[in-house]
Amino acid sequence: MVAGLVLVGAAVAAWGYASLQAPAGAGATQSIEVKPGMSARTVAGLLAEGGLVRSRTWFLAAVRWRGDGGKFQPGRYDLSPKMTALEILDRLVSGRVASVSVTIPEGYTIRQTANRLEEHGLGLAEGLRLAAADPSQFAVDFPLPAGASLEGYLFPDTYRVPLRRGAERHLIRLMLERFDDLVWRGTLQGRRPEGKLDLHQTITLASLVEAEAKLDSERPVIAGVLANRLRRGMRLQCDATVQYALGDGRKPRLLHSDLLIASPYNTYLHDGLPPGPINSPGLASIEAALHPAQVPYLYYVARQDGGHEFSVTFAQHQRAIQRVRRAP
Repeated sequence: MVAGLVLVGAAVAAWGYASLQAPAGAGATQSIEVKPGMSARTVAGLLAEGGLVRSRTWFLAAVRWRGDGGKFQPGRYDLSPKMTALEILDRLVSGRVASVSVTIPEGYTIRQTANRLEEHGLGLAEGLRLAAADPSQFAVDFPLPAGASLEGYLFPDTYRVPLRRGAERHLIRLMLERFDDLVWRGTLQGRRPEGKLDLHQTITLASLVEAEAKLDSERPVIAGVLANRLRRGMRLQCDATVQYALGDGRKPRLLHSDLLIASPYNTYLHDGLPPGPINSPGLASIEAALHPAQVPYLYYVARQDGGHEFSVTFAQHQRAIQRVRRAP
């Protein structure tokens, strides 16, 4: 009798162990979200309902046997029924969550970056905006301005971001690391820019170039125009800074009344550079800000093809504006 029970127990255990090592089936990959504080029993139920494990009971037995209860990492997992229960358990415990590729274009503001993050299911836009407003929580090797946001330092590129809580801060860390690698240690080689502008001012100038230039060939020229105006003590009168000051109220075309908006970023009303960057510039615009073209121009006006008409005198500038307006 006892021997029979032992044999039955051994057979059941062998079947259970085999169920843990065999795939549940051959269906499609499913996305399962493990929420913070979710119990192993609840997770096992989700896996069994989705046909991802053969047995909820034996999956829980494996959790207890390995002592993995309560160790599941929150996040969203892409799991296949072709995986064994033990492989799924390993993934949940190690936190190998699914990830999403997200591209942040050059010239994006923190607000646009936050919205792009939310569109990809990588947290809430408000979470990224709040995190980026407090640079003190991120350790970086390059100098950040005291009391300023991370505007301008979230380097535009393509990133793989894990689908888990804290994705907003994770993306910010990745973008700061990329800025450190490509700009601070790469282009600048860990040194402050040569010339009269420090790092923050250089990135600020580069962000204006990024916003104004549509053609790569014109980036150094536009940087040269802005540098000339700064050197002569002329106001930059850069439309992009007014658009930034308008925030969500940006317009296809600015009106004269918009140029009177009370904002420290309004370069029609204030001398010099704005207090900080107005977007995240790419390497080409940063290079242009570091090495502006030596040009005589003090003015430019945008053509409808994306290029610009450059002028030395205000009278030439006025004629260029008329030509642009008459163009079909």
